Amino acid sequence: LKVIGPDGRVRTSFQMTVTATGRLSSTEPNLQNIPTRTPLGSELRRMFVPERGNVLVDADYSQIELRLLAHIAGDETMRQAFLSGEDIHTVTASQVFGVPTEAVTKQMRSHAKAVNFGIVYGISAFSLAQDIGVSVYEAKEYIQNYLDRFSGVRRYMTEIVEKAKAQGYVETLMHRRRDLPELTASNFATRSFGERVALNMPIQGTAADIIKAAMVRVDARMRAEHLQARLLLQVHDELIVECPAEEAETVKAILVDEMEHVVDYRVPLLVDAKIGASWAEAH
Repeated sequence: LKVIGPDGRVRTSFQMTVTATGRLSSTEPNLQNIPTRTPLGSELRRMFVPERGNVLVDADYSQIELRLLAHIAGDETMRQAFLSGEDIHTVTASQVFGVPTEAVTKQMRSHAKAVNFGIVYGISAFSLAQDIGVSVYEAKEYIQNYLDRFSGVRRYMTEIVEKAKAQGYVETLMHRRRDLPELTASNFATRSFGERVALNMPIQGTAADIIKAAMVRVDARMRAEHLQARLLLQVHDELIVECPAEEAETVKAILVDEMEHVVDYRVPLLVDAKIGASWAEAH
């Protein structure tokens, strides 16, 4: 309430150089930090509404970091799962637990999802065990099974850290560099942090580069087509546009087209887009 302007709008400031990964950072207020994982948190998004007669169009990259991992690591099993449209967490569960995909339970998929997202952050068996409520021994076995089945990911994890140590930095696919002096630190915890960053920066950093490039393309396309639509907000892998209701379907199609085709990698990028009368409804 304190930051609502005289015209009834809330405005944030975007910082270009705050995050180490290259993502935009929203401040005063931070609109990228509206909670979503609880029912009450989701209700907060109902308070964000467009001007009368307008709607919000929300477009979100689907599992962009895992898709980038499949491309960067060149892992054929993971790549084929995305190309065939299979659910990547179910495929991972099948590989990790050694069961057919049709035999994967909800809990197996949930555990596999934690491994999928944790692996690109260099998650330890101890951290994984705490996250999913299993013993450290079981968590270690999950990670080992994952790396045995997804050999391309194992190779990437080894090679990227070695390369980072040799050259002192890592790069995104668009050649944005992050220096890693932590890799030569005498302190073990600092070196371990540097190794985790070396694993993750090419993936999360590339995702940040892609969404920025997509923002430029979406904005240019909407202007070229003389639409009243305007890009409002970027929340990590998500873009929110405000437009008159009659432009909504056109804007939705532009968002999907430009976001999915901003780069051409070995794994296609997929975008989910929705239209709504509030941020909650469009998300």
